[in-house]
Amino acid sequence: MVHRHSMRLLTGIGFVAGLCSVLGAARAQDPARPPNIVVIFIDDMGYADIGPFGAQGYATPHLDRLAAEGMKFTDFVVSSAVCSASRAALMTGCYHGRVGIDGALGPRAEIGIHAREMTLGEVCQQKGYATACFGKWHLGHHPKFLPLQHGFDEYFGLPYSNDMWPQHPDYVALPPDSAARKRGFPPLPLIEGNQVVSSDVTSQDQESLTTWYTEHAVDFIQRHAAQPFLLYVPHSMVHVPLHVSDKFRGKSARGLFGDVVMEVDWSVGQILAALERNGLDSQTLVIFTADNGPWLSYGEHAGSAGPLREGKGTEFEGGIRVPTLMRWPGRIPADSVCDELASTIDILPTVAALIGAELPAHQIDGKDIRPLMFGEPGAQSPHEAFWCYLASNELQAVRDRRWKLHLPHNYRTLAGNPGGRGGSPAPYSVASIGLELFDLKSDPGESTNVADQYPDEVARLQQWAERARVELGDRLTNREGNAVRPAARLEPGDTRLAD
Repeated sequence: MVHRHSMRLLTGIGFVAGLCSVLGAARAQDPARPPNIVVIFIDDMGYADIGPFGAQGYATPHLDRLAAEGMKFTDFVVSSAVCSASRAALMTGCYHGRVGIDGALGPRAEIGIHAREMTLGEVCQQKGYATACFGKWHLGHHPKFLPLQHGFDEYFGLPYSNDMWPQHPDYVALPPDSAARKRGFPPLPLIEGNQVVSSDVTSQDQESLTTWYTEHAVDFIQRHAAQPFLLYVPHSMVHVPLHVSDKFRGKSARGLFGDVVMEVDWSVGQILAALERNGLDSQTLVIFTADNGPWLSYGEHAGSAGPLREGKGTEFEGGIRVPTLMRWPGRIPADSVCDELASTIDILPTVAALIGAELPAHQIDGKDIRPLMFGEPGAQSPHEAFWCYLASNELQAVRDRRWKLHLPHNYRTLAGNPGGRGGSPAPYSVASIGLELFDLKSDPGESTNVADQYPDEVARLQQWAERARVELGDRLTNREGNAVRPAARLEPGDTRLAD
């Protein structure tokens, strides 16, 4: 429990907010100042989970505003449909496999992001930005891997997923003295800076996570309004277990999941209000996106991929295509839509170009998408192809602006069955897909294989698949990549989180 810390922060926010409300409107816009960057990263949010993408049963007025005042990206994808891999890609501008981070790192993992990698935070620090991360990190939990060592001045949040705790439903159902229960997750820590401020996060604490992250974000904006800043808010929600504060409990027609999304929307509204109060609207790029699609096995506690196939843990569009909004008044056209292929790996090089920062000397995979963001006439995706990796470095698909070629692989599916109820998951079954081609422009749900009709497209995308195997490898074809940089490992002399 960390309620005392929260109260201290609220008191400080109240004082600073009062001051800023007086001074914010008078703060002159500096056309020479580079933009502030705000990245709001939601965990396990499905393509159809917010109002601008068709959500039902709850309102998301602040996200609706973000779309009305900015751009909706309808074909925005992640590097992998799993937590750590996706976050590694966002932070480095690389396919996750290139930086050696796959899957979801747990509390017993001894790897993390490598010091050689230049993160989004470090890109911004080059130009004197204040930087902060408030939320779920999930790129290694020992001190050498935490945000303060990788480009962020401030950090408050969970080091990994909020379900990696003793109350996980897979373990709660077991007898307390069972061997499997004892091998379960250790207590879930809450970290500020490099220090554990709560060694055993409770359900009551989880109800406050969204509020705490938001309070820290608002406070950071107000303290750094006079200088450029990067604010990264990777929310723990809407990942299970779902928890919501009293402010939103029972407010939606979609049950607990809807309540949780409404609170995330509230958080966006608080951040937008802080920017407005401090006269920073026209100097701030706000990006709202997610790490992967919905965890469908959790049923009523999971979101929806809408018209897309499957969800988290698969390389179908429901797993990798995420709802994305970008707003920068005066620069990004209001109420606009981009249907071109773009990705979280593009955020780092785009931000670097916007602020005049140097890119890392090593290879990255992201592209500068400013022409798409600014709605330049005729702008097209800079990606000739996008590689879709999952599991232990399995190249499962390759796609471009229109076509997606699935390579033979197994995948998990509910096979049309409903998901779980009450916070417990339903079991997946295993299915397989062969060499299949889909026209994503006419068939985003990947329902009709057109490989026989378009053999030239199959051959072209297979060439891109081979290039991927050369660079990054492919477990499905027993290939080792020649351009992979391993993740960092915990060494014997390194400090551990529990030390």
